[in-house]
Amino acid sequence: MKHELSRRILITGGSSGIGLEASKQLMQRGHQLLLLCRTEERCTETVKALSASETKQTTAKGIAINLKNLVEIENGCSRLLQINEPIDTLILNAGIQNVGIRSPQFTKQGIEETFCINHLAHQLILMRLLPLLQKSKRPRLVITSSEVHNPNSGGGRVGQPATLGALEGLRPHESIAMLNGQKIFDADKAYKDSKLCNILMGRHLANQLKQRGEEIPVLAWSPGLVIPKGSDGFFRTSRQQNPVGLALFSFVARDLLRLTETTQKAGSLLAELADEDSYEQSGFRYMSNQLIRPGHHLFKEAEPSDEGSNEQLAEKLWTLSKNLIDQKLRENLSI
Repeated sequence: MKHELSRRILITGGSSGIGLEASKQLMQRGHQLLLLCRTEERCTETVKALSASETKQTTAKGIAINLKNLVEIENGCSRLLQINEPIDTLILNAGIQNVGIRSPQFTKQGIEETFCINHLAHQLILMRLLPLLQKSKRPRLVITSSEVHNPNSGGGRVGQPATLGALEGLRPHESIAMLNGQKIFDADKAYKDSKLCNILMGRHLANQLKQRGEEIPVLAWSPGLVIPKGSDGFFRTSRQQNPVGLALFSFVARDLLRLTETTQKAGSLLAELADEDSYEQSGFRYMSNQLIRPGHHLFKEAEPSDEGSNEQLAEKLWTLSKNLIDQKLRENLSI
């Protein structure tokens, strides 16, 4: 189905998994895509793949920005601001999880990778590109989170729960490993915490825009558990660290118990969030693809966790994240 009004859509994480599937479907609907990819090579490969699958008068372009590097993000956003073309839908979808790694991996700027890629990079993109989003006649923000942000969900109950505490890990001049300040690194919890950050970031932005009388649709969402059969993509680190364990988990969850969602269906949900009229409502909403019985999911509006609904925590996270971004960018200028 081709939409009458083509949207200009910027997406992170559009080169694999759910993001790539959503990009394919959005191209088929006649939208113009701008993909933020890790490298020039990745951009070229993704754009070529998308263009080969689509014959209509649609375009896909790539811009190389490594989300582990705040300076690259800053420079990339500056180039987009100079071009000054409106963004109709901004999709913040990229994410990693380093489950299986015992020690934190830090970026060039000294930030734990999971937090940097899943949250901090996206807040920087959002802060810088918000003026382009607001230039659109029908702007929309979509943020990929996860049900594991909620300690009461199925996945959220396994292992240490998501909680940011007092955000002790964001104190100035600290090397960030765990946001709640705990000393022992836990890669699974770091991922859960980053997904909680996604919810809080969307909530805070929606509140700020409402106060200024500039409300737009802000949609955070959970795709459900998606385990692709390939060797690349979201679970690549876990597969490298524990190939036998992940293979067993995948077989049980995906093939035996049928607890997972397909990449194709999850990509379809993301595409719908990006362009369907039913998601035009202004303000913050959280949508969740919830398992109702083996092999069957129901996509519906849901309540985030208690922490995910905490507006004071959302404001504190935004402010401390902004301060950290500013600090790291200043440090780069002084080198």
